[in-house]
Amino acid sequence: MMNYRSILVTGGTGSFGKKFVETILANYPQVERLVVYSRDELKQYEMSQVFSESEYPAIRYFIGDVRDKDRLIRAFEGIDVVIHAAALKQVPACEYNPFEAVKTNILGAQNVIEAAIATGVKKVVALSTDKAAAPINLYGATKLCSDKLFTAANNYRGKRDLSFSVVRYGNVMGSRGSVIPFFLKRRSEGAIPITDEGMTRFNITLEDGVKLVLFALDVMWGGEIFIPKIPSYRILELADALAPGSEREVVGIRPGEKVHEEMITETDALNCIEFKDYYVILPSYPLWDVNKFIKTYNGKPCKPGFRYNSGENNEWLTVEQIRELVRLHVDPEFKC
Repeated sequence: MMNYRSILVTGGTGSFGKKFVETILANYPQVERLVVYSRDELKQYEMSQVFSESEYPAIRYFIGDVRDKDRLIRAFEGIDVVIHAAALKQVPACEYNPFEAVKTNILGAQNVIEAAIATGVKKVVALSTDKAAAPINLYGATKLCSDKLFTAANNYRGKRDLSFSVVRYGNVMGSRGSVIPFFLKRRSEGAIPITDEGMTRFNITLEDGVKLVLFALDVMWGGEIFIPKIPSYRILELADALAPGSEREVVGIRPGEKVHEEMITETDALNCIEFKDYYVILPSYPLWDVNKFIKTYNGKPCKPGFRYNSGENNEWLTVEQIRELVRLHVDPEFKC
């Protein structure tokens, strides 16, 4: 990060974007230009009340859609690093409006790639999701396609000093539309709806999601999919943590939803390296010396048959740990 003076984040007014901007402004004074790129003028206005251009001279707000390549090219001028966080990500909305998801998540991804190639950007990190591994819903399928586009973009960057990589992680604690704010709201309204009593999910905080992206920027060689080692929780224990004693109502799994999430499939594991705190799925086509990569970061190939699944995880959050994380990262006033 020390060598980069200008950064742009697509989807910059979302949960990740706001935390990323907060982190850069607080910790990286060498960044001279930080562009928030998004299509929602109201969210940009609201964000500018917190991070104003008068108080933070580096920040800029740029209205635009990733579906618009010409606008992206204009926005990317003079940018060193692009963080691609823009996406349509609500599973039911993507199922109901499938081509809208394709236009943003797939065509938009290709627009980001082509704009970066056209403007001299140095590094691009794209955000993915656990739903991109063995996808069963359209959102996951579009993000899998996006991942493939970004990793393959390294094949045709030519001699440009430009690298593309991806970070993939699970449910972000407290992000808009996630289950924790939903449960916190419902606990005062009656029964807590449970889709499946055996359901599990990965969990990561916004802060750790931002740290993973910054880490990827520092160590990426181009073409990797970075996957952090993170804990899981059981949905019933989440309900116990947030709403102890509340009635539970089993409502059934929604269309496109899994009982357990997966970030590395058995097939992925054939091309996956394990490191101390994370995994890396290697690019499909060799771009660099894999053995040198393994040695540089002290990794080892994953064993055949390995998969990284929220229901088979080695690390689980307890009820009390969930409560503490909620107080730290979602609602400081949370009590149960």
